[in-house]
Amino acid sequence: MTSWSTACPDWEDRVLAGRSLVPDLPLFPSETERALRIFKRLHVPDLHRDPITGRLPTMGKVAGAWLFPIVSAIFGSYDRSIHRRMIQEFFWLIPKKNGKTSSAAAIMVIALILNDRPEGEFVLVAPTKDLAGISFKQAKGIIKADPELDKLFQVQDHLKTITHRRFGATLQVKAADTDVITGGKQVGTLIDELHVLSSKPNAADILLELRGALTARPDGFVIVITTQSKKQPAGIFKSELQKARAVRDGDLAMPLLPILYELPPQLSRDNGWKARRYWLAVNPNLGRSVDEVYLERELGAAENEGESQLRLFASQHFNVEIGVGLRIDGWPGAEYWEDRTDPTLTFDELLQRCDVIVAGVDGGGLDDLLGFCLLGREHGTGRWLAWFHAWAHECVKERRKDIAARLEDFQKAGDLTFVSLMKTAHAECADMIARVDVSGLLADIGFDPAGASGVVNALKERGIEGDDRIVGVRQGYSLAGPVKDTETALSDGDLVHAGQALMTWCVSNAKIEATKNAYIVTKASSGSAKIDPLMALFNAVDRMRVNPETSSVYTADRGLVVFG
Repeated sequence: MTSWSTACPDWEDRVLAGRSLVPDLPLFPSETERALRIFKRLHVPDLHRDPITGRLPTMGKVAGAWLFPIVSAIFGSYDRSIHRRMIQEFFWLIPKKNGKTSSAAAIMVIALILNDRPEGEFVLVAPTKDLAGISFKQAKGIIKADPELDKLFQVQDHLKTITHRRFGATLQVKAADTDVITGGKQVGTLIDELHVLSSKPNAADILLELRGALTARPDGFVIVITTQSKKQPAGIFKSELQKARAVRDGDLAMPLLPILYELPPQLSRDNGWKARRYWLAVNPNLGRSVDEVYLERELGAAENEGESQLRLFASQHFNVEIGVGLRIDGWPGAEYWEDRTDPTLTFDELLQRCDVIVAGVDGGGLDDLLGFCLLGREHGTGRWLAWFHAWAHECVKERRKDIAARLEDFQKAGDLTFVSLMKTAHAECADMIARVDVSGLLADIGFDPAGASGVVNALKERGIEGDDRIVGVRQGYSLAGPVKDTETALSDGDLVHAGQALMTWCVSNAKIEATKNAYIVTKASSGSAKIDPLMALFNAVDRMRVNPETSSVYTADRGLVVFG
């Protein structure tokens, strides 16, 4: 596959210069020319007709030149002599309104026309009925706009199916469901809006089934076309995006062509996307289906509405990946969270760098997480260093399917542990605290009194007990002080954390609830989104703000003792 490498290491220069993101490939000329010729002849059914001829415009007239290399790569990578496609997967990330739906429909119509497999099956998978209806309507419109194609294909609206009258090949819109997808023998699959599909609990299974058809179809292909997620990427969308970036950057070799219209990371982080000179870089259809005046107007409106709306606007129109999703009712400390990370801060590093450590624990029932925080005071600087972990009962995967994929991501990262018995979680949490105690650094542990008995009992078994060491932290409005102190420490750079994805999510979930004199952060106001590890941080801050000294029965000068 060396000659068919799809890596594009100079993608940053290409995207900023407005050049094609498709690298040089040894495409088959006859297949390329044929596909492009058909593509340029297809009519666009939802644009104004020519006032003189009365005809609908063609793709050749209205499509941007950036589209032609993509069409060429999809069809020009097919070796008809051996019925094998050298590039079988395509991942296409592009902002809204850049002709994604029109292009997708046109590509699938071309696939039907060029197909040489008898009774070939092609499917267009969309996560919702509305999206599926839009895609089918566009494909239907392309066919009905051309008398020759209208004769060649039979369109069945009630079945959402288009059939080639001569060769029996079909294009069908299917629901994103494993029961519908299982056992498919499709030659070509186009998946629309993966970031929406990713929110389904069985999204990974659906993608696995769709890819499975390629096993017996070396001439087959799977195309994913999507905009950036409206939330922090998670689940199958996150993993597919990471894979596409790895291929693009040359870190992973596989027959997948990534076409990612996104700015270089530094420009995204520093709000460089706001500069109009970069708009064309990630909106290749600017001036065609994307109206620059509209973008300018909506940017101003988003800035007026606040950070939350601004980030949402950036994610959909400039493919800026969302980190901490701020809201109007979001916790103010979230604004500084991403800037206070130290990826080198591990459990062991915390023990090495601190002169005292407090622990915070927060957890509820089986539907909640058991949140755990270690907060240390750094030697010399006095900064607070925070490290986190969480546990979840296996039943959460079923009871909270909307967040199951995200929790599994945290498990893979090592920040969360699934357990079948909560007493296992209590024991593991107590072991971590005991390890700090043995190091001679432990001051005390701050608990949410509700639901703390399991960990408290486990600590007693390890010789850690007493009201001076295990301290119940009053919640609700009484926690307002630690919440404020946490915000101040973050904004001043006096609190640094390990940059764990688990906490980025928890912080983005945190909502504030107004009281008479201030506001509070509570689980109730955050709904089903989990914030238990963040609440554990507030409990730990409650203990650290009194400038504690170690109360360990061990002494720090004994040196670090490691369990196990």
